[in-house]
Parts: sequence; C-alpha cells; structure tokens
Amino acid sequence: MSSAVSMASMSTYAILGCGSVGHAVAEELESEGKDVLILDNDEGRVEALRDQDLDARTADIAEPEVADAIGDRDVILIMSSDVSANKAAVENIRARGDDQFIVVRASDPVTADELTELGVDVVINPSEVIADSALRALETGELEHRAERLAEVLSEGERLVILAHRSPDPDSIASAVALKAIAESLGVEAEIRYEGEIGHQENRAFVNLLGIDLAPLADDELASYDTLALVDYARVTEYELERQPDILIDHFEPELEYEAEFADIRPNVSSTSTILTKYIQEFDLNLSEEVATALLYGIREETLDFKRDTTPADLTAAAYLYPFANHDTLEQVESPSLSPETLDVLAEAIRNRDVQGSHLVSNAGFIRDKTAVSQAAQQLLNLEGITTTAVFAVTDDTIHLAARSKDIRMNIGSVLEDAFGGIGEARGHSTDATAEIPLGIFTGLEGSSGNRETLLNLTEQAVKTKLFEAMGVDVEVEGGSGGESSNGT
Repeated sequence: MSSAVSMASMSTYAILGCGSVGHAVAEELESEGKDVLILDNDEGRVEALRDQDLDARTADIAEPEVADAIGDRDVILIMSSDVSANKAAVENIRARGDDQFIVVRASDPVTADELTELGVDVVINPSEVIADSALRALETGELEHRAERLAEVLSEGERLVILAHRSPDPDSIASAVALKAIAESLGVEAEIRYEGEIGHQENRAFVNLLGIDLAPLADDELASYDTLALVDYARVTEYELERQPDILIDHFEPELEYEAEFADIRPNVSSTSTILTKYIQEFDLNLSEEVATALLYGIREETLDFKRDTTPADLTAAAYLYPFANHDTLEQVESPSLSPETLDVLAEAIRNRDVQGSHLVSNAGFIRDKTAVSQAAQQLLNLEGITTTAVFAVTDDTIHLAARSKDIRMNIGSVLEDAFGGIGEARGHSTDATAEIPLGIFTGLEGSSGNRETLLNLTEQAVKTKLFEAMGVDVEVEGGSGGESSNGT
C-alpha cells in the first residue's frame, strides 16, 4: 500500500522529543481527536503536558526500549533538536521491522540526507517551514495591498478603457475581460479596446463563443475616458498613445518607462491571465463562467498548454479556474474549422516547403488573410522530423511571416529579431513569433507593381537567405518557388 493510502487510515501517533515544535503538533492533533502519545526526557515538560490532559511520559528517545513502547503506533513524529538522538530513534524503530510512517526534524541538508538513508519517510526543517510560512504571509499581504491600491485607482474615474495589445492574443483579451469584471464590481463603467485586428481563427472563435464585448480603438477615443489600463501590452505593441496609462498589468518587463499610477509587473509568471486570476480571488468576485473560461484559455495558450515556461503560480491559477470554466466551449475554441483560404495557404506552403535538416521555410505566395500564415506554420510543425517552421506570404506591400519552434535550443523570437528586426517589426516568444517587413525593402519595387512572379521570386530568395542564416543553417538558397529542396524529409 502506498504511503498516501496508508496515511489515510492511520489514527494513532507518537511524538518523540516534544519541544515547542512537537508541542504545537501535539495540540493540533489532539484538537482533531487523534490518539497521541508523547515521549520526552524532560520531566518538567512532561508534567506540564500532563497538566494539559495530554498523554505524556518521560523517556530517553535514543534508548532501544522506546521503539518497543511505540510499536503499536502508526505514525511516529521525532521532533527533538538533538540530531544524534533522532538518528538513534530512527535506527531503533526501523530495526523492529515494522512499517511505521516516520517524520523527523532535521537542522540542515546533510542531516536530512542521513535521516533519509536511515529510512525516514519525511524530513522537515523548522527553519524552512517558518521561512515558507513567512513568504506566503508576505505574498498574501502584498496582494491584499495591491488589490486595495488597484481598487483606489479604478474608483477615481467613472469610465475606464482597457487596452489590449495590437492584434490581441487570448492572454491579453482574457486579462482585459477579467479587469473589466473587477472594475464593474466596483461600479466603474469599463470597455475593452484593441489596435490592429483579431485575425487568427482561434482568437476570433474565442471572442465569438464567449461573447466578449470589445471593439477596435477609434482615433482620439481615449480622451473620452477617465482611466486608461494597459494589460499584457508592454512587450508586444510599440507605445504611440497620446496619454500615459493609469494602470499597467503585465507579465513582461516593459522596455519603456511608463508613468502609471498603478503597475503590477510580474516576470516570474508566464501569463497576465495568471496575475488577473489572483486579483479575481483577492476581490472575492462571484466568478462567471465566461471570465473563468477566458482566463483559463489565456493561461493555457500563453504556456502552450503548460509546456512552455510554466510556473507554480500559473498552475495554481489554472486549478482555481478549472471548476468554473466551460470545457465544451474551450474545446470548440481550440478546434475551429479551417476557412477555404487557410486550406489554400496551407496547401501552397506544403508545396513550396524548403527543408534543411529539421528546419522548414516556405513561401505561401500572395494571400488576403495574413492569419492563415500563422496556422500554416503551426500545422507544418506536425511534419515528421520538423522542429522549426517559418511561413511567409505577401499582402499588398507587406511580407507577413509566422514562425514556430519546438527546438529547445532555439529561440524563434530572437531568430526573427536578428533576421528582420532592423528592417521590419518582429515580435514573439521562444516558441512562436511573427514579423512584418515592407515589401520594397527586398524587391526595390513598391506595392503590387511589376510582375507578380518576379515579386515572389525576389522575396523568397531574400527571406529564405536571412532566415536560414539566422537559424544557423549554412545553405545556399535558390530563388523561385516550387517544391521541397534537398536535405528534406
């Protein structure tokens, strides 16, 4: 039987070497109605324990007969500060051959290792326990203080605008939804705005299925709001707004210095949705299914379903949200139907793929929907032997590129920044990234003038060369579309 199962059925306890720690444990167990026997060599302490109606007896815990005296006990807690006495007690107990569950106090890592080798089930260090407890109390107090401050700033105005980053992803949208719920619980009118467009099919499905109310940011619209909040914004969107934010919440350190009245930046978590979940808990909101589903999806997407840079805080937040979320809706969001254009782009990307080792680069030609490029890059990552994909295509006067990677040695965001950061706009993470490059940079041609096939050939040769070079692939790229190159699968 496993220790966890055994513990569930245990009902009798022995505490050897009481002290202040053992005394506290004994009182807690007694309050739960447990049968507790205490053995200690300090007669005065034993007498005091008896005065509290505790079953305490005088004994030297290092003596062999103590092991016999507690032979009928299921759980043994050895709480003495005397290391040698603790070791002797463990040796005597294990020498009997009984399968008792033993918990022992240790003062340092070396002693802990020695006790473990003697057969102890659990070793505890009171100093570490106290430190952990202090840190948890500090975290709780800090969150309470931050929540109070956030409420103050939110309540300073009557109208709040929450701005997600450009072409927002699920983490940014979900964070905005959660902050809106918090603001409205305080009687503040809140609206969500975004720049760019919601292009990816999964993101559109996410917004539509959950009925999320958000709209593009209109020119000069910010002036009509009392308070401006930025969520998950700092590292994705270049700041060009006319006013400074009042509230800034993000899991990335901003590259610019903001003058926000309230800021909560936590690089030690992997999603802004995790931060907002903590505030939802602190404000003790009646969590709606829509908000819970949005936040859970935001965390899952930002951590690649807990496979990328996931922290304990992300997991704790997800565990809290899980019972409140609509999992049928999540399944619909994560499996949207592919549009005919997306299928066409994917087919073109497959036909034109150029594979060098485990790296795949492909030209998808001229397209209307740039979000199809991201979906093609993700789908091609499923090909056998492929660890990194990059798909690019042309819309009007811009090259749109999406890259994905599951190679732990490569940061695809840094790859695109190295390749195109100086001539276009690159953004993303270690496993997924995008770039937009003006078409004229490579071709010397403006807009769609000139022969379309010439545009594609010039673009393909230049983009592939820069990409493979940034990936560290030494290969000479030939211009022109049309099928997989050598070294492919």
